[in-house]
Amino acid sequence: MEKLTLRALRVNYSLSPKEVADHLGVPQHTLLGYEEDSSDIPVHLANDLADYYGIELDSIFLGKTSDLKQKFKNESER
Repeated sequence: MEKLTLRALRVNYSLSPKEVADHLGVPQHTLLGYEEDSSDIPVHLANDLADYYGIELDSIFLGKTSDLKQKFKNESER
């Protein structure tokens, strides 16, 4: 299974940033920051999100969104 970004998960579940931020108990701007770069997301929040979306934690891409985009670009050029 390909890894999914936090933003992709939220969008696929048709959730607003406010809904997810409220569930986590964090400000919306904090959630949006984690959607751009989740490399420093606290483990308890990452686990909570995995449970919330009903997926395994290792299915979630934890890093900078730009790094994932570059990885896919490089793979498509092969």
